[in-house]
Amino acid sequence: MTETQVTVIQIDNYGPWTVAPSPKREVDLQMLQSRLYADLSQLVGHHDGYVFSTRFDNMIAVTNGLDLAGHRRIQDAVRNRYPVTVSLGVATGTSPREAVGEATANLQAAGSAQDGARTEILRGDPLGEQGTVQIAHFDVNDATGRYTDELDAFEVFRRIDRGYTTLLEHMYDSHDSLSFFIGGDNVISVTAGLDRTAFDGAIDHVEEAAGIDLKVGVGRDRTAGDAGMVAKEALERCRENGTRVEIGAGERTRGT
Repeated sequence: MTETQVTVIQIDNYGPWTVAPSPKREVDLQMLQSRLYADLSQLVGHHDGYVFSTRFDNMIAVTNGLDLAGHRRIQDAVRNRYPVTVSLGVATGTSPREAVGEATANLQAAGSAQDGARTEILRGDPLGEQGTVQIAHFDVNDATGRYTDELDAFEVFRRIDRGYTTLLEHMYDSHDSLSFFIGGDNVISVTAGLDRTAFDGAIDHVEEAAGIDLKVGVGRDRTAGDAGMVAKEALERCRENGTRVEIGAGERTRGT
């Protein structure tokens, strides 16, 4: 059984801050958001976790192995580097969907995201050293040959985005899993101990609904970083063998 630890990262009082005392330039806001995401990726990555940008003012991290003291140090680092602070909600669950729901509720119980008096909240119960997380790394078959070298840049973006959105909805609704576009033609899904049949079904669904042909490598380990590396190695085997689903070595799947 997987046990995913999720941390919801929320910039404190961000909306009001962007317009006080007058609206800030959009280019400056985009730079702040991008740099904050990069720094958080590094800070969480030091603990073998993953951060996904989602809406940039709200991000979702997979933080198995990161305790509350580590979370507090991340808040301190952000306060020392930026004109904004962040609040963190932490939770675990047997599915990523369950974990992100509880982590979000932990923040919401402390007050509104636009409450100027609610700053640097840290709430939740980290998992400790037990548990494993499952990571699935999808990419599009021959994206360069089919799309990048043949279509204009926006049309490529539109088709890849359509495939991503279709996969995101299917993995969330059918498997309580969280999927994130990570650039190029790549999507990472944080999944709940799914087996080969589930991944085959997801690939079939995206091809039928969006016309996008995918393959996926799957890994499981004690941290997102380690599970992600197993998944990347499995994805390489898909490329070498011409297969569309490869399960990483040591991966134990539900029902087998």
